[in-house]
Amino acid sequence: MTDLVFFEPCIPGNTGNAIRLSAVVGCTLHLIKPLGFNLDDKKLKRAGLDYHDLGHMVVHEDFDSFLDTVNSDVKIYAFTTHTDIHFNQVKYQQDDVLLFGPEPSGLPKHILDHPRITKSLRIPMQPDARSLNLAVAASIAVYEVWRQQDYKM
Repeated sequence: MTDLVFFEPCIPGNTGNAIRLSAVVGCTLHLIKPLGFNLDDKKLKRAGLDYHDLGHMVVHEDFDSFLDTVNSDVKIYAFTTHTDIHFNQVKYQQDDVLLFGPEPSGLPKHILDHPRITKSLRIPMQPDARSLNLAVAASIAVYEVWRQQDYKM
C-alpha cells in the first residue's frame, strides 16, 4: 500500500484518525516534525481508538530526513488547493507517497516546489469551500489509490 505523509500536522485528532486509517488499509503513516502536539496527547489516542498498535507510524525530524527513507524513483504526490489537477487523474502505483500539509495552512511553497515532488494534486470542492479536514482528505486519497489497486492487500 502507498505511504501517507503528514507534514507538520497540528491537530492531534486528525493524526489519530490517520493512525486508524493506516491500520485499516495497511499503509504507513509518516509524520514530519515539528508536530503541533505531543504523541501522548489524549485526543490523538481517542481518535485512533485501539488502532495505535495495528497502524504503522514513523516520525521524521524534517522533510529531508523523510526523503532519505524514500527511493529516488518513488512518486510523491503533494495535495494542495493550488493546482487544477484532480487527484483521480493520476494512475497510482503501489509504492507512491501521498503528502499532506498542516491543517491551518497546507503545504508551504518550498515543499510544493521541491524537486522530489512528482505532481501537485487537488481534491475537488465547492468553489467557496476553503479546505477539507486533513483526515478526511487523506482518506479520500488513500481509498482512491486502494480502489485503483482493486483493494489488494
